[in-house]
Amino acid sequence: MPLQGISPLYPIIDLAVLQRPLEPVLAGLAGAGVQWVQLRGKNHPSGELFRECRRLVALARPLGLKVIVNDRADLAWLSGADGVHLGQEDLPAAQAREILGEQAIIGFSTHGLEQARQARDSPADYVAIGPVFPTRTKENPDPVVQWQELQAIRECVDKPLVAIGGITLDNVRPLYQSGVDSVAVIRDLLLADDIQQRAVGYRELARQAQGRDE
Repeated sequence: MPLQGISPLYPIIDLAVLQRPLEPVLAGLAGAGVQWVQLRGKNHPSGELFRECRRLVALARPLGLKVIVNDRADLAWLSGADGVHLGQEDLPAAQAREILGEQAIIGFSTHGLEQARQARDSPADYVAIGPVFPTRTKENPDPVVQWQELQAIRECVDKPLVAIGGITLDNVRPLYQSGVDSVAVIRDLLLADDIQQRAVGYRELARQAQGRDE
């Protein structure tokens, strides 16, 4: 497994939400100690999304940031990204591993206990679970994962667990306390006045809740 650990904050750069140039966003995230970012462009044509992937990789590498591409294993491979994050309707993790190789980071989205078990038993490096809170990012979101189910998933999944969906600095503490390894955040981060300060806030809450620092 190429994944040895995971940062408590997993920023998702959603092109539909991003309202500022990439350069200061990435600089702020790197300055806050973030290790990797995900590029998400659900409604972008393939050619445009490919160009954005290559641009993000070129900007992120000098800052020490790894790049994960949402959904598209093909674009991750073509752009030289570090991995892919797959949904339930995307390529299976085994096939993505064949394309990207053993060193790639592969994540898999799940929305309940049974899907989380399947992802645990797949070649995915980490398991995402959500939405854990109501979210505006998806047009037709899955039902919110109930707290008892989240705890059951944590107990049965021995891979890093990433919570996603409606997460903010105000509601994240119980997630860290529950044993979630990382949280994927879009709006609360990208729309913050000071992205670096907001990212540091997540790391500090994780440190307090989990007894760790990055």
